[in-house]
Amino acid sequence: MSRTGVLLINIGTPDAPTPEAVGKYLREFLMDAYVLDMPFLKRWLLVNRVIVPRRKEYSAKHYQEVQTEEGSPLMVYTRRFASALAVELADQYVVEIGMRYGNPSIGAALAKLKRSNVDRILTVPLYPHYTQSSFETAVVETKKQALKLALADRLSFAPPFYVDRGFIDACAELLTGHLKTQPADYILFSFHGVPVRHIKKKDKSGGYCLARADCCDVIGPANQNCYRAQCRATTEAIATRLGLGRERYEMCFQSQLGKDEWTGPALEDLLTELPRRGVRTLAVFCPSFVADCLETLEEIGIRGREEFKEAGGQELNLVPCLNDDSRWIKAAANLIRESLGIESAKAAPASEPAPAQ
Repeated sequence: MSRTGVLLINIGTPDAPTPEAVGKYLREFLMDAYVLDMPFLKRWLLVNRVIVPRRKEYSAKHYQEVQTEEGSPLMVYTRRFASALAVELADQYVVEIGMRYGNPSIGAALAKLKRSNVDRILTVPLYPHYTQSSFETAVVETKKQALKLALADRLSFAPPFYVDRGFIDACAELLTGHLKTQPADYILFSFHGVPVRHIKKKDKSGGYCLARADCCDVIGPANQNCYRAQCRATTEAIATRLGLGRERYEMCFQSQLGKDEWTGPALEDLLTELPRRGVRTLAVFCPSFVADCLETLEEIGIRGREEFKEAGGQELNLVPCLNDDSRWIKAAANLIRESLGIESAKAAPASEPAPAQ
């Protein structure tokens, strides 16, 4: 019986919430030219002489705030998701996890799949949207490691799934359930920020991206790999699914680093602005993350909540990521089958979520 390997890639997490482990992780992450796209020597000096020495203690404290008894939330949820996905896909599939930075590495995961004698390997970057600093670097590293292991001819990749029906439905139903128990005046759809230059690099025309206010409203040949346009498409798909009026929600971006121009509007700015606009209860949902991590649990769930309240807001509720939600597991299994050219399992029609509260 032929077997298919499924390689799930996430960004990764430090081996421990200590300054030493966090520093090691930050060096690997920030020395990636797809993340900090600058000449090697300048990047090395910036990372090793400025960023890591200044941030490792600070970041380690934040990692410690969200660490669980089982380990890092991102690792815990990714493992649970992988285990449940393996059950959903059944015996003809072998599922392994590879982290772009840290452990288990992509190379180690591919080596395990090779020992399992799989006939083909579908790589699934667990990033719904395309960016060079997440999706593209994962693809490049996987191809590099596969070549070393003589697996290149067995390799294929699932595309970004930012408007995949199963993904959107799972997000919408998760958000609906949250709003039933924790109603909100307003909803922010928060995505990980990226430098504007990363987006403009993908504009082959050289004159379309960010040249006008509505450039991301429709995805076409000029912006098919535009991260901002894909984030907007996800936002609008979920909002439409929930029947949200335009006055109820907004898209924003978080986790900015450095002084470059980044995609906006910035989450941090909105947390102080929204109370002045009369918003008292706020829900924040992060569709660019499929597993809760430092950027959701600490940046928004702890610091963001404090900032919102200090600005006059009453309550900020962080909506959980998809994590190991059963609807997301079924959607991911179907996405994998479709990427392999196999008809998706027929699922019972999902019930329409109630209007957002």
